[in-house]
Amino acid sequence: MPNIHIARGETKLGDFPEEEVREGLRTGRFTPADLGWREGMTNWAPLAQFPEFASAEAPLAAPGMIPSSDAIPGTLAAAATALPWDRRHELGLFPAFFETLKLVLLNPSAAFSVMKPEGGLGEPLIYALIGGSLGCVVYFLFSIFMSSFGIMSNRNALAGLMGLGVGTVLIFLFIPLFVALGLFIGSAILHLCLTLVGGARRSFETTFRVVCFSAGSTYPLMVVPLCGGLIAGLWCLVVECVGLARAHGTTTGRAVLAVALPVIVCCGGGFVLAVMGGIFAGLAGHH
Repeated sequence: MPNIHIARGETKLGDFPEEEVREGLRTGRFTPADLGWREGMTNWAPLAQFPEFASAEAPLAAPGMIPSSDAIPGTLAAAATALPWDRRHELGLFPAFFETLKLVLLNPSAAFSVMKPEGGLGEPLIYALIGGSLGCVVYFLFSIFMSSFGIMSNRNALAGLMGLGVGTVLIFLFIPLFVALGLFIGSAILHLCLTLVGGARRSFETTFRVVCFSAGSTYPLMVVPLCGGLIAGLWCLVVECVGLARAHGTTTGRAVLAVALPVIVCCGGGFVLAVMGGIFAGLAGHH
C-alpha cells in the first residue's frame, strides 16, 4: 500500500507507512487534524476522515468529546471529527454554539479541518443567523444609543432608545433576513472568485458552510463598543481565508486572493468612477 503524505498547515511533514501514521496518532506525533494524501486520492483530507485511523483516535479523545487546549497544546478540538455544532442535539443548542464559536475564533485551522464540507445548507445557516443577528442587533442598538447621547444630540440617550420608530423596529425584525441574503450573495461572489483563481476544489455548498461558520463566529464580536464592527470584519476575512484553504484543500495564497479579489474590484471600480466623475465635473465647469 502506498505511503501517506502528511502536512500540517503549509508544512509538509513527509510520507509515512500506514502503521507509522497510526502509531503517530496514538502517541501524539500526528493529530487527526493533520492533512493526509496518498496515490489515488483527488484531494488532501484530515487524517480523522481516514477510515483506517478511526481506532487510533481513541487515546486522544473519547468518542463525541473535544479535548481542551491544555490536553493537546495548539490543537484545540483537533481530535473531533465534526464541529460541536453538528452535535448540538447531544451538547445542547447554546453549549454547541459557544463551543463552535470559540473553536473557530481561536483555532480556525483545526475547526475547518474537521468541518463537514457537505451536509446541507440549513444547519450552517441557522448557526450564522444566531451569531450574525446577535452581533448586528447589539451593534445597531449601540449605534442608536450613541447617536442619542447628550453630546451628539439634544435628546437623552434613554429617551432615544424608548422613542424608536416603526421603521427601526421593522429593521430589527428583518435583520435575520438581511443576514441570510448577505450570506448567500457573499458566498456566491466568494465561490466565483475562488473558481477564477483555481482554488475551488469543492462545490458552492462547501464555500457557503465556510462563510456561515466564519460569519456566525465573528459577527458576535460586534458587541465590542466602538471598534467591534472593525474587529469583526477583519477577523471574519482572516477566518474565511483559513476556512477556504482547509475546506477546499487549496493553498492559502489562493484563498487569500479569492477573499481579496472582491475588495480589489470594488476599490478599482470606485477609483475609476471617481476619476470619471472628476473629468465630467471639470468639463461641466469649463463649459
